[in-house]
Amino acid sequence: MNYNLNKPYKKIKGRRRVLASLQKLFTIIGKERRNLIVAFVAILLNAGLSLLGPYLLGYTIDAHVQTKNYQGVLIFAGILLVIYISAYILNYVQIRMMGGIGQRMLFRLRNSVFEKLQELPLDFFNQNKAGDLISRINNDTDKLNQFFSQSLMQFIRNLIIMVGAGIFLLAINLPLGLATLSPTLLLLIFTISVSPWIRRKNEATLKSLGNLSAEVQEGLANFKVVVAFNRRDYFRKRLKDANRENYKKSIRAGIANSILSPIYTFASNIGQLIVLSLGIWLIIQGRFSVGLLISFIAYVSNFYNPLRQIANLWASFQLTLAAWDRISHLLSLKSNLPIIESMNDTFGSSLIHFRNVSFSYPTGEEVLKDVSFDLQRGKTYAFVGPTGGGKTTTASLISRLYDVTKGTILLDGKDIRSYTACERASKVGFILQDPILFTGTIRENILYGNSECGALTNEQLEKELGNAQLLNLLKPFEKGLETPIEMSGDSISLGQKQIIAFMRAILRKPELLILDEATANIDTVTEKQLEIILNNLPISTTKVIIAHRLNTIKNADEIFFVNSQRIIAAGSFDEALNMLMSEKGES
Repeated sequence: MNYNLNKPYKKIKGRRRVLASLQKLFTIIGKERRNLIVAFVAILLNAGLSLLGPYLLGYTIDAHVQTKNYQGVLIFAGILLVIYISAYILNYVQIRMMGGIGQRMLFRLRNSVFEKLQELPLDFFNQNKAGDLISRINNDTDKLNQFFSQSLMQFIRNLIIMVGAGIFLLAINLPLGLATLSPTLLLLIFTISVSPWIRRKNEATLKSLGNLSAEVQEGLANFKVVVAFNRRDYFRKRLKDANRENYKKSIRAGIANSILSPIYTFASNIGQLIVLSLGIWLIIQGRFSVGLLISFIAYVSNFYNPLRQIANLWASFQLTLAAWDRISHLLSLKSNLPIIESMNDTFGSSLIHFRNVSFSYPTGEEVLKDVSFDLQRGKTYAFVGPTGGGKTTTASLISRLYDVTKGTILLDGKDIRSYTACERASKVGFILQDPILFTGTIRENILYGNSECGALTNEQLEKELGNAQLLNLLKPFEKGLETPIEMSGDSISLGQKQIIAFMRAILRKPELLILDEATANIDTVTEKQLEIILNNLPISTTKVIIAHRLNTIKNADEIFFVNSQRIIAAGSFDEALNMLMSEKGES
């Protein structure tokens, strides 16, 4: 399945695409509907009061200033003061409410994106860069937060004021109003024409920002290797190229986002010029008053100023839609590892049964083809073969990190796809050659995913470790279970990391234990300890050992040779050795 987020995906085009994006966008704030209604009422009242001011000002000039009725001027001045103070308070209310809505939406959206990432299979993470995913969680979601907390209500307020001002202009003097609003038609045509182009430029910027984040993340995560091979210049060049690309895309997006504002300003100036020219002419003709002209000019400003702001907000809206496209694409992905209906398909006493299994990676050749074999309970199996032959892939299929392309894998008599992730993890333990630890303590790392021992105190946990003969492995760590660990693992050696991963897997008491070069970085003395621990596991525990060092597989009950899309029972240790040697000789 194609999980690459940077490859083109099927999109709805044109107006339908915008409407579809908007529909999805507003579903994420469904819980904020009540607060949105309150904020909308506040902004509606605010806009109404703002629109009332210019009319009262013009009326005051005609009815009281020209007649020198100063008492009336003071009364209307007080009314205008109350109107503007009320509008200010209402504006503050809607800003506070929308700020809260934006932050809560950001909180929920980031949780949703991260939960979606946890649902997706290993295929997804193999096809996408961590830096780009981080950019979607942080940068893209923040674009939506800014839109909801700042731009949305400004957009609505400006739209209401603009429409209201247009109505007042037409009501005061229809011919003059039509002449004043005539440039708007050209603005509408221009905006509709350039909006897709603006959105494309913003999409390109967000993509380049994701690539830049990916380069930063990769350079920092692998800095030890960069220093060891003295390749700072290489990663500096890569980051410089990504940064330059982001700079170019950002400049183009900036030009696209700002192109509307000067056009709208020019239209506003044309509108005001029309008002002044025709208005003064109408006053000379005696068909217009000074007060109405002042009101008219104020309404022209109330029409074109919000229109200019809407132009800027429209560019921001295109950026928001571009960010939402990237997020919604991620949220729309489905795992290609569904849980199917449980069906008993018992095959003898086998713990694991491969039945005509074939497998290939999404972007690669077939790794396994029509493979069948059995793993019996309580036995030790070894998988050997040349690098790239498919040993780790086979172990990954047993752990259901991937699904087979064809065929079936049975775990304890049931299709492995019918187990939930928790059920499967309780049955299968996996120790990797390069173990993954998390920031925290040794206790937290060895209890990772272990619900049975999670509530134990340190003393009780040490007793459990003693029963499993794992307690001696804690001796190299001064603070025992409370020894702090960084995710990078720089505070401890790779061998110590493998020991912690070993303890984590054994403590879960799995029915099947897979060791993928699990002792490759461990000293000989500790390796002997681990062999003793493995030999003292319950007799029902099945062990699968993937190894390049032949001394680690001498005591295996059965050895499988994995190569050239096949898994062949090698028989004795000597036969497996001959197969390995002949394979190297051919290569």
